[in-house]
Amino acid sequence: MPPQLVPPISGPAPGGRPSSPIDADGPWRHRDVAANGARFHVVEAGTGPLVLLLHGFPEFWWAWRHQIPALADAGYRAVAMDLRGYGGSDKPPNGYDPTTLAADVAGVIRSLGEARATVVGHGLGGFIGWSTAVLAALHVSRLAVISAPHPLLLRAAKSRQPAELAQLTSYQLPVLPERRLLAHGAAQVEHVLRRWSGPGWPDSATALRYREAIALWPTPHCALEYHRWVARSWLRTDGRRYAARMAAPVGVPVLQLHGAIDSAVRPGPARRSEEHVTGSYRWRLIPDVGHFPHEEAPDLVSRELIDWLDATEDAI
Repeated sequence: MPPQLVPPISGPAPGGRPSSPIDADGPWRHRDVAANGARFHVVEAGTGPLVLLLHGFPEFWWAWRHQIPALADAGYRAVAMDLRGYGGSDKPPNGYDPTTLAADVAGVIRSLGEARATVVGHGLGGFIGWSTAVLAALHVSRLAVISAPHPLLLRAAKSRQPAELAQLTSYQLPVLPERRLLAHGAAQVEHVLRRWSGPGWPDSATALRYREAIALWPTPHCALEYHRWVARSWLRTDGRRYAARMAAPVGVPVLQLHGAIDSAVRPGPARRSEEHVTGSYRWRLIPDVGHFPHEEAPDLVSRELIDWLDATEDAI
């Protein structure tokens, strides 16, 4: 299978690397850091308390292009990482379970020279953020999640929805799901973005960049491995162990943002995440947006995030 199926739109990459859709220019710096036995591509700007941004499916670090400069201007060190298997980070054949992913996040925090960080995650990145706040709690000072209920709520909700269970089960097939994701220049990625978002997003250029990024082989396989672990975990001992560990409450301040018309993850069940938090908790429902509030309403999400960061600075 060819490593890239659609033409790139980005210009020359920093450091003389081959041009890639992940190497977008802007008011930030690109670099690689080593953590948990792998190499991770990060993009950073600003100085101050560390805020680590974790993207969701089917995106990469660029999902935070609006929040990175906003956080930097507000006095924070904003760092967006490509998750394992995505973008410019390593794409190993394994390690897509939440225990390993939490160790990835903790390792990146340490490699950035900090002991703790505020972790901000969207969707899949929010799932990892919740996991890190429990499994590597010493490294998380605050947690903000967008479109991401607590994993135990997500696990319970999915078990009651046969259609979604069937979709996850289909990902267990070899090769075919990857081919479907890549077909017609990764058109399925654009379909997912439009189906899960509110009206008017994404524009064609944004959709094309995400299609290009997912087409960098073996990103499709790695991206699906996250979903495959979720399905398999319901029946395996490692999934039961993970669920038992996640019963421990999150004791740090938590901000939860959710789009009012999110068709991928309903806001009602997500609101119950407060049951798993013993630290301070703030819930905000973002009107007229779907599953990608940080991109559909970037200025509003940046303001909510910065206001919460400023308000909780003395609590950490």
